[in-house]
Parts: sequence; structure tokens; C-alpha cells
Amino acid sequence: MSSLSVEMLAADTAEPITSAGHAQLGIAVLVGIAVIVLLITKFKLHAFLSLTIGSLALGAAAAAPLDKAIASFTAGLGSTVGGVGVLIALGAILGKLLADSGGADQIVDTILAKANQRTMPWAMALIAGIIGLPLFFEVGIVLLIPVVLLVAKRGNYSLMRIGIPALAGLSVMHGLVPPHPGPLAAIDAIDANLGVTLALGVLVALPTAIIAGPVFARYAARWVDIAPPEGLIPQRPSEELERRPSFAVTVGTVLLPVVLMLSKALVEIVVDDPENHVQRVTDVVGSPLIALLAAVLVAMFTLGRAAGFARERLSTIVDKSLIPIAGILLIVGAGGGFKQTLIDIGVGQMILDFSNDWNVSPLLLAWLIAVGIRLATGSATVATISAAGLVAPLAADMSTTHQALLVLAVGAGSLFFSHVNDAGFWMVKEYFGMNVGQTIKTWSLMETIISVVAGGLILLLSLII
Repeated sequence: MSSLSVEMLAADTAEPITSAGHAQLGIAVLVGIAVIVLLITKFKLHAFLSLTIGSLALGAAAAAPLDKAIASFTAGLGSTVGGVGVLIALGAILGKLLADSGGADQIVDTILAKANQRTMPWAMALIAGIIGLPLFFEVGIVLLIPVVLLVAKRGNYSLMRIGIPALAGLSVMHGLVPPHPGPLAAIDAIDANLGVTLALGVLVALPTAIIAGPVFARYAARWVDIAPPEGLIPQRPSEELERRPSFAVTVGTVLLPVVLMLSKALVEIVVDDPENHVQRVTDVVGSPLIALLAAVLVAMFTLGRAAGFARERLSTIVDKSLIPIAGILLIVGAGGGFKQTLIDIGVGQMILDFSNDWNVSPLLLAWLIAVGIRLATGSATVATISAAGLVAPLAADMSTTHQALLVLAVGAGSLFFSHVNDAGFWMVKEYFGMNVGQTIKTWSLMETIISVVAGGLILLLSLII
């Protein structure tokens, strides 16, 4: 166990910083979440500031000494950023290299060249899944939606028929598969095994993306029949490049960290001997930091240099990739501070006691908590981080696989019914040229299907493994 995990475990099992009873703690949680929701939705305050103020309100409502509440928030923020901040940064660099080198367009062009009318929705889901693996959701939308509009117009395809599968592929990866910020933060809070979570996340993501993507798209296309907005079909910037990396090299680079992390999890299961030389090697190369760092370094050659980028251009790409994630890092960090405040005032133990009394499945409880926060705040990342902090004590006596499933249950719940308080809702609405009602019937319903199907599959897996 890492020193970070030991510190988190020690913090989780320490004496609460308040003597409040369960009733007062329950009220404090509602006050803290209500403050966050109100600040985000009503006053449009940045999620970082909202989570910070909400954490202080949580501590105050629980009658915790202010200095101890501040210390809890600060410790949680530091440990969370220390645990996942570097991984988010490396993922951002890899995504930027993929986009700027033309590698993403190479994947798109290769798959679309082999697709026909019947297979096009499946091709779009596949494209979104591959490209969405290292990219943040908003970046993925900006990158893929123009491609969707272009394909729909040139190929005379129904916009919903190919757009919904692309959105489903992106969203499923965003909620269930690391190295996205939400799943990474949940893994850190619950202290789950990243390799096992990644493997089970992919296992859940594939059927979920199929049902919410190509299958649901058939019905969405009947309900909403619209043409691609003419003014939103841009020229593809990668056409200015003299050359692009090949399809095989691009896919191999994107999947490299996944392969390394999965190899670590597989060797741990098969060998199960910490002193074994093979396992010791895979423990190092399959650790998230080394896996993503290796992928970034490889991508500089396989993607960057293949596109003709000089060292100065590569340095500029790295600089530009890190600027947009500052806000994400602060939100994730503040979410970790909120999580630690919840734990330190004793809410985790309260949830543990209630779950024992009610005989409710911890996975279902985690899903429901994430759903509630998602509906209130509109942010999948905030919902994931907050819910993971609430249910983290439930993982103490779980097996490695069930800890991973707990992370996925939180991620699945965080995707439930995107509506008007979610920035993604408005991005999809504007890019597709839909009104609010049409967006709810397509995008919002698709997100709900993802959440429910993934949640059901996770509960099913919990009975099998």
C-alpha cells in the first residue's frame, strides 16, 4: 500500500472532529450539499468556490471547530490533487497530442472509409470510444461533433442516427473508465485498484455504449429528425498538416496506458506473489503514473514527430494542454476536500451504520447518492467525487473487485439525466441545433439509459464475481 493510501486510511479511521449525532450529521450533509447546489445553480459560482464554501458550511452545521474543518478540507484537497493531479495532466497532454497531430482524424477517416449506411452508427460509437479514452468529455465533444455534422451532411445520414452513438461512446468513457478525472478521483477516495477498475469499467462500458448508442439511436432518430446546422460544419484543421501518423500507430499509442495498467492487474491475479520478479516489474510499468507518462513520451514520437512537429512545437502543445485543466484540477481537489470533511466529521460511519440497518446494497446506495447529486448540481465530476467520499467507508470490508464495482456504481449514477444545469446539455443542444425539448428527448434520455444500464450491469456483476 502506498504512503498516500496509508495516510488516507489513517484519516478515515481517526476520531471524528465533532461529537454530533446521526441526526445532526444528516442535517449537516443536506446543508453542505444544498449550499453547493445553490451556489452552482442559482448564483453561477465556480464549482471550486462552491465546493470550498460548501465544505465549510458542512463543518459548521456539524458543530465542528472551524480550524479543524479547515484542516480537514485542506488535507483532503492536497491528498486528492497529489493522488490524481499528475494523472489528469498526463491525460490532457496525451489528448492534445492526439488532436493536434491529426491522429484523431486519422482514426476517424480510417473507420469511416470502411463503414456503410448500416454500420455507420457502430463506427461512430467505436470512434468516440477510442478517441474519448484519453480526452476530457468537453474536448471530445468539440473534436467529434464537427466530424459527426460533416459525415451526416456528406453521407446524407440522419444526424441523430450517428450523433447519439458518438455521444454515448464519449459519455460512457467519461463516467466509467479512467484516466478521466471523475473515475480517477473515485478510485483515489475509495482506494480501489485502478487496473481492476479499468478492466471492469471497459467490461461494463461496451454493452452500455451499444444499448445507449446504436440501439437507442434508432428511436431517437424517429423522435427528432433534424438536419446538420450549416454554420457549424467547420474546416478540419488537420488538413493543413503535411502528414499524419498512421491508424495502427495512433491506436497503439492511445491504448498503450490501458494495456500496461491491465497487464498489472492480470499479473496480480495470475501470479499473486509480491516478491515475484514479473509482478514487481508490472507493478511499476503498470502503475498509472508510469503508464501514462510512457504513453505521453511515446506519443511525442509516434504522433508528434510523425506529424512533423519540431521540439518547439511539442513544447507548445504541452503548455497549451495544461492550461485548460487548471479549473478541473481545482474542482477535483475541492471535491477531495469536501470528501475528507465528510469523513472527518463522521458521516462515513453514519452511512455505514445506516446501510447495515437498512440492508441496502452498498452499490445501489452509491448509485442513488450519485444520482441525487448529479440531478442537483449538473456536474458528473462533482457528483462522482462527493458520492465517492460519502460511500468510501463501505469499501473497507469489500474485496478488490467489489471496491472497483463501487467506483463504477458512483460513476454510473453521476451520468443520470443531464438537464439544464449541465454545461454538456447546452453544448449538445447548440452543436446539433436542437431546442430544449428535443435535447431532453435525445441527449438527456441517452444519459439516463447509460446510467441505468451501467448500474444494472454493475449489480449483476456483483452477484457473479
